[in-house]
Amino acid sequence: MTESEKKEVASENPAKSVMGTKPEPMVDWNAYRLVFEVGYTVAIPLVLFAAGGRYLDKLFDTSPWLLLVGIIISIFVSSFLVYRKVSKILY
Repeated sequence: MTESEKKEVASENPAKSVMGTKPEPMVDWNAYRLVFEVGYTVAIPLVLFAAGGRYLDKLFDTSPWLLLVGIIISIFVSSFLVYRKVSKILY
């Protein structure tokens, strides 16, 4: 490819580089970070409260009621934490 052809390709389509390939798209790492943070914000309370409920079920022989209570509590805790995290971004 001659020098004039390279300039012509670059002026026709700025997204194309001189070698004829497209440049790498910019990655927004903030979106990936938010997804990761929300994931562990939901997962950690769920595991902790469910494991605690399961342990108390075995201790008091009340299976599966305390496990279910632990899961319900983890839903409220996770919802509150996700709301707090997302409200910082939106407001």
